[in-house]
Amino acid sequence: MREITLHDTLAGKVLPLRPREPGKVGMYVCGPTVYGRVHIGNARPFVVFSLLKRFLVHERYEVTFVANVTDVNDKIYAASTAAGVDSDSLAREMTAHYLADTSALELGRPDHEPLASETMPEMIALIARLIERGHAYAVDGDVYFSVRSYGNYGELSHRRLDDLDQGEGKEGADRKRDPLDFALWKAQKPAEDTAWDTPWGRGRPGWHIECSAMAEKLLGLDFEIHGGGSDLTFPHHENEAAQTCAAYGRPLAQLWVHNGMLRLEQEKMSKSIGNTFLLHAAVETYGRDSLLMYFCSGHYRQPVEFDEERLAQATANVKRFRELARRLVPGASPEWSMPLRDEFFNSLAEDFNTPRALAVAFDWVREANSAGPGSVGDADLREMLAVLALDNLLDVADVSVPPEALALLEAREAARAARDWAAADQARDQLRALGWEVRDGPDGPELLPIS
Repeated sequence: MREITLHDTLAGKVLPLRPREPGKVGMYVCGPTVYGRVHIGNARPFVVFSLLKRFLVHERYEVTFVANVTDVNDKIYAASTAAGVDSDSLAREMTAHYLADTSALELGRPDHEPLASETMPEMIALIARLIERGHAYAVDGDVYFSVRSYGNYGELSHRRLDDLDQGEGKEGADRKRDPLDFALWKAQKPAEDTAWDTPWGRGRPGWHIECSAMAEKLLGLDFEIHGGGSDLTFPHHENEAAQTCAAYGRPLAQLWVHNGMLRLEQEKMSKSIGNTFLLHAAVETYGRDSLLMYFCSGHYRQPVEFDEERLAQATANVKRFRELARRLVPGASPEWSMPLRDEFFNSLAEDFNTPRALAVAFDWVREANSAGPGSVGDADLREMLAVLALDNLLDVADVSVPPEALALLEAREAARAARDWAAADQARDQLRALGWEVRDGPDGPELLPIS
């Protein structure tokens, strides 16, 4: 096994992966709050950590990948009230859309996709433990975490206590002992149509306790990787880390790994801002392969722009692999391939550097093109692309060229030989109308189907 490193937000640097049990990795990633259909920005953590699992499996790790669904939340209550439907029905509908929309990326499903609504006993037990240990208190049906009772609060987001704001506004301000405290449980409000019974009264959980309980239930404590978008570092992940460690004296996770945001017109893509491109529409518009190529072209920790220029480049890169596939033969790769294969996987082992890995893959393409058609086996390249879920680009079916296209190609070549460029261009345009593109290479012209 290669040594695998990832950037840990808590430590502020790249650290090696050190499993609790040799060869086994637990990974929890915060999923969507299902009050509307997911946008392309919501898809980035799904893609990043699905591909990270593929790489870990390639490196012979046994991976348990958990990605939750937040189906109990303030935003769901607000959206269901605005739509005139009950919150449970809205959450179920949007969960079904989320599963369908992300499945269109063909990355497989996480091993577990727990719902917050199905983890209430674990949440209630965790809150009770926090109260018992003096880290939480109940007031009029609400329960709050006492931030100053936990001495390491702020260590994940690297912020000073006095600079923090939980983002809860005025809600519960008159019941909190300290403005920094955050809600673990909220008493049911008149407009909220779902609630659960607890020792503190009928209500529902706060956002942060949900993920702590779901992660602990499925992965235990001190599991290897906790992932999610960088926008969740504070307050969500800070609060997860604090409440679990306060309850047990042990960390929730070893590595806190955060992906950067997708930006549209230099702003973080967000439903609340309104600058979103829905995932299902993006798949329909650009295609699954181009979207995955687009995601892999940027390092997971960096913000990336969602714009036509980058998507056009991703589409062009997809086309390069498909064109090469027509020149490859099945089977073992040549000797020059092995160093590039090793460099590709070493790039992924060093903080999951997909853009560097892709650059190595394109070095492989250039070497293969210089070797000539039909002389290079595809095994190494197929193995490399499989980790990025792009090995399907090499599955190019043999397509027979219709007689009319062959006749137009002959006419184009005759016109070019006669230096009749207008006639050559006309033949080329007619070929495009039939769905064929002419590619001129060292071995003469080639007809490629337009994908």
